[in-house]
Amino acid sequence: MSNQLKQGEFKLHARRDQARRATFMTAHGSFETPCFMAVGTKATVKAMSPEELKACGTQVVLGNTYHLHLRPGEKLIKKMGGLHKFMNWHGPILTDSGGFQVFSLSSLRKMTEEGVEFNSHLDGAKHFISPEKSMEIQMDLGSDIIMAFDECLQYPATDEQIKTSMDLTYRWLKRSHAAMTRSESLLFGIVQGGLSLEHRKYSLAQVTSVDLPGYALGGFSVGEPIQLMHEILPHIAPLMPENKPRYLMGVGTPLDLIISIDAGVDMFDCVLPTRVARNGTLYTWQGKISIKRQEYKEDSGPLDPECDCYTCKNYSRAYLRHLFMSGEILSARLNTIHNLHFYMTLMRKAREALEQNRWPAYRDDCLTRFVRSDKTS
Repeated sequence: MSNQLKQGEFKLHARRDQARRATFMTAHGSFETPCFMAVGTKATVKAMSPEELKACGTQVVLGNTYHLHLRPGEKLIKKMGGLHKFMNWHGPILTDSGGFQVFSLSSLRKMTEEGVEFNSHLDGAKHFISPEKSMEIQMDLGSDIIMAFDECLQYPATDEQIKTSMDLTYRWLKRSHAAMTRSESLLFGIVQGGLSLEHRKYSLAQVTSVDLPGYALGGFSVGEPIQLMHEILPHIAPLMPENKPRYLMGVGTPLDLIISIDAGVDMFDCVLPTRVARNGTLYTWQGKISIKRQEYKEDSGPLDPECDCYTCKNYSRAYLRHLFMSGEILSARLNTIHNLHFYMTLMRKAREALEQNRWPAYRDDCLTRFVRSDKTS
């Protein structure tokens, strides 16, 4: 499907209303959308080897610019042959700009037009990241997709704060674009604007005035009621460029993903499936469960009868509960294998449903399963 694509090319294969099925090409190969990207904050997806990621159906891995800049440092990673070689992942890698992490350090940072000065959460040392510095770090890492340096406001924010932030994000986008010198890296711009459709349209017009290979929606999942995101997405996602990938940053639950695909979003990432796996929360086709519950103590059945992952094929709920209650390392590994497999299967089935013109039926089945799960969990 993607053999003839050039780097940065986005090819639509099928669509149903706003939902899309496509392929996007990077310097390290193509990936199929809709796509959920596994979060590998510190050059590793926690508890998972690259081989296990591939077995789960992972296509793209994320790296975190802020954390990798602080430790081990982008210059060392570049010396080691780049992030792909360093972490032994040879598929596409996307890195965020560091903006979200820096701005979450509200008590440890000082922001100016030039950039952000902040104190490391590791040792308190002073650092400075500007749009130019963020691009330099990400290019040194050897990222396939680089995110522009932006400001991510916390929720709630005033109209004046949102407007000021959008304008700053736009100026920083232009500086990020001017600083790009590595042809193998593709820059994506980030649309902000809070929960106001008018602000989102304003930011979208600003960001898309810079011709880029792709665009993202940032500033969601920052504390707002998730229903507000669900309401605004169908109005803003379809306005994003038709011939470029649309990326919703930091989202989310299986329910969020299905609603967002239906609105026209192509790419997702979130720490949720790996983070909650380590806390004993598992996503199944029957809904979300907490493996620590007493009811699973003597349950000899598989975690999810509809799942064919390594965990479900080989271990009982009783054993998974035992591992978790005992604090065993294998608990985090088996739970993470399952949750990532579930997310990747959810995306694969979405792609198949779009290809086979079955999207409404698949969407409605998922919504029934996941809405019921959210209400009862």
